[in-house]
Amino acid sequence: MGGLVLTTTAALGASVLAAGPVHAAAPQRATLAAAPASTVTTTTLTTQTLTTQTLTAKQVRIAKQRKRADYAVKYAAKQIGDRYRYGGTGPGSWDCSGLAGGSWRKAGVKLPRTTQQIYKAVHKKVSWKGAVKGDLLFFYGGRSHMGIYAGHGYMIHAPSSGKRVKKIKLNGYYKRNFHGAVRPGS
Repeated sequence: MGGLVLTTTAALGASVLAAGPVHAAAPQRATLAAAPASTVTTTTLTTQTLTTQTLTAKQVRIAKQRKRADYAVKYAAKQIGDRYRYGGTGPGSWDCSGLAGGSWRKAGVKLPRTTQQIYKAVHKKVSWKGAVKGDLLFFYGGRSHMGIYAGHGYMIHAPSSGKRVKKIKLNGYYKRNFHGAVRPGS
């Protein structure tokens, strides 16, 4: 399999990069005609280059998801103090899934309406310890409550009737009642 050949000339302090076709039988070599043979160093990159390119594409997807997650958490934080309303999808009043769905919608990711539908629709499942900023945490046997993980052991959620959207520290109660988490936008 062909690859990249990197030729550097120490005497000139220059480098030339030539990309050979991926399907070539042997890598192409770039040279500087005026450089003495003793100052030229050649390095061939083959399969490792292809792996690096694949990881780069994956890293781009991860960075895009993290940017969206950050935006969703910031949007949810701006809703702190808004009233809880059963079926509320904002602005001004929210229920737990309305807040999560509204926050991620503002970040460019459309989610279904209810907690159970969201859990089923988002394919990337994560653990309690694996949760990162922006993940959606689900609680109780029927996954009837959810919140947005804000990082550093905190969650933003719309708790229940008569209460307001707030940011809380996740404690033992929430860990005991934890029933899964998902990572939207992955």
